[in-house]
Amino acid sequence: MNDKKAAYDAENDIVDMLDEADESIPYVYSITSYGADYPVDSLVKRIQKEDIVVPTFRWNSEEETTVVGFQREYVWNQAKADKFIESLLLGLPVPGIFLVKEPSGRLLVLDGHQRLHTLASFYRGILEGKEYSLRNVQEQFKGKTYDNLDIEDRRRLDDSIMHATIIRQDEPTEDQSSIYVIFERLNTGGVNLQPQEIRVALYHGEFVRVLNELNNNTNWRLLVGKPSRRLKDMELILRFLAFLFYSDQYKRPMKDFLNKYMATNRYLKRQSEHQLKDIFDRTVQAIIDSAGTKAFRPRRSVNAATVDSMMTGIAKRIIDKGVIKNTGVLTERIERLLQNQAYLVAIETGTSEEGKVKDRMEAATLAFADIT
Repeated sequence: MNDKKAAYDAENDIVDMLDEADESIPYVYSITSYGADYPVDSLVKRIQKEDIVVPTFRWNSEEETTVVGFQREYVWNQAKADKFIESLLLGLPVPGIFLVKEPSGRLLVLDGHQRLHTLASFYRGILEGKEYSLRNVQEQFKGKTYDNLDIEDRRRLDDSIMHATIIRQDEPTEDQSSIYVIFERLNTGGVNLQPQEIRVALYHGEFVRVLNELNNNTNWRLLVGKPSRRLKDMELILRFLAFLFYSDQYKRPMKDFLNKYMATNRYLKRQSEHQLKDIFDRTVQAIIDSAGTKAFRPRRSVNAATVDSMMTGIAKRIIDKGVIKNTGVLTERIERLLQNQAYLVAIETGTSEEGKVKDRMEAATLAFADIT
């Protein structure tokens, strides 16, 4: 069986030739897990106070806040939401939830997003922007909102118990890699989540905000196309920055390398916001000015290994000598690099292998180093 395959994002026309066999994270973990029973009204209050976070990924530029996560968006229709609330009103058992305890004590929802979102919406009286009253339920509950439930029904709902399994990673201490693996395996939502969707929840913070802003860069969007709902384009930016600033730590699997870089720079203590934005902006500007919008497409699709190596090589040249003035020479060097057979091998097969990473980074760095 051939384990090498293209990880393809059809939405963004991005191809990444990884070796599946090398993408398992090689750890034995120390994890603490325990059960807790929460009354429904207590869960809702904790959500309202953000002691429990139901993660999604949205950046509000006006409020300068970000809520990030590895859960898909709310997908239940009202009939399903109503039946869940009705089950609680009738005293029927409902599935439990999984929560991740962060070092801060805050709990992230690992599994149970739809149920908790439904509860919070019913208590608030708004579901997906519309007034929420029950419809698809037994006659005595039809038209009811939380506020106008009969006192006994409201008390029964408030006191209903939901069981939570709470998980805390004890070892390793430097990242949340076990939680990453658990979510990859646990996800019951029916959607195979992409690695970056998980990372933005586990390592939410200032770095994620900066990555999101970089992902909206006009030149970047010209190079990679329309935004990816699965955050594959954001992952490309992360790869570039990781190889530029953290390459001495590289070893397979690629996703573990990226997890560790996200963890180390979560609060911008390794590289500052200005440092990240400045080199990213100057690098994509140089590529647009020289090679145009097709620079990352040695074939038809955007090639992830081309992105990480070409951007790293050009960024190193900019850091070393400043702005590239001779864009004509840069254009020629990019074209020559994309005809280099050794480089093409390193971007087209087994791209997470240490040798392939070394080969393409060295080729790209050498190609641009002496441009004036």
